[in-house]
Amino acid sequence: MNHDHESGGDGHAHAPSKHGAAFAIGISLNFAFVIIETIYGLLSHSMALVADAGHNLTDVLSLGVSWGAAILAARAPTKQRTYGLRSGTILASLANATALLFVTGAIAWESVRRLASPEPVATKTVIVVALVGVVVNGVSALFFMAGQKGDLNVRSAFLHLAADAAFSLGVAVAGAVMMFTGWRWLDPAVSIALSVAILVSAWSLMKSSLRLALNAVPESIDPDAVRVYLAGLANVDEVHDLHIWAMSTTENALTAHLVMKGRDWAPGFLAEVGAKLHERFGIEHSTLQIDSADAPAPCRLAPEGTL
Repeated sequence: MNHDHESGGDGHAHAPSKHGAAFAIGISLNFAFVIIETIYGLLSHSMALVADAGHNLTDVLSLGVSWGAAILAARAPTKQRTYGLRSGTILASLANATALLFVTGAIAWESVRRLASPEPVATKTVIVVALVGVVVNGVSALFFMAGQKGDLNVRSAFLHLAADAAFSLGVAVAGAVMMFTGWRWLDPAVSIALSVAILVSAWSLMKSSLRLALNAVPESIDPDAVRVYLAGLANVDEVHDLHIWAMSTTENALTAHLVMKGRDWAPGFLAEVGAKLHERFGIEHSTLQIDSADAPAPCRLAPEGTL
């Protein structure tokens, strides 16, 4: 069966957003704070601060993974890796979500244990160091706020830092209340509440990352709307073998077969469709194959039930 193979796209190369400075600042600030928090935690015999330092250390590692993935995503494609290493951003996002789930789960488990047997806490030291943590993590998170809506990898870094800022604030508030009331149980109780909130966000990130890793249609794209648009194009009789997936946390791709009458579609048809797919649905890379409606046999990729 003879097919006319044509490709169309938006004509633009979209590199992943660059947040090198944000990653460098975030890693430096958090690593310095981890050292300070560990030292003061040991000097004050506060396991809460030592545990929080461990939590912040995971953020340093996660930021490093995210930064490395962003660098890999910007590398040019090769003959063996025709899409480059863009999908590294998806793997980094998935790794960060996994780390956040495990670390926060461990903190919640320890908090439950301490709730049953509260231990004395050096409240003044906890308050001061925790407030420093709020500033460090809050400032670091601000560097990622602008890009976190359009990049899942940046969003994972933002969530890590914002979660730590919230956690540190809760620890500071709990320390202040304990200072005046002597309620030792409050520290683990606040930790449990914050851990639950963080776990909800982490689970959402995990689901989004898994969707992309398994080549599911990105949540921001309605596949039915894409099909309706393609099927409504002039001279298009049928749309089949439609696939939409994420190449990275910032770039989406599409392939589809369009069954069309004759061979006299307008010049620039494919380029125009590619531009519209980008404008309306955020699809950066589109590849369309034209199948002739007059072909003696139907396309082998269009049996009953095939997308």
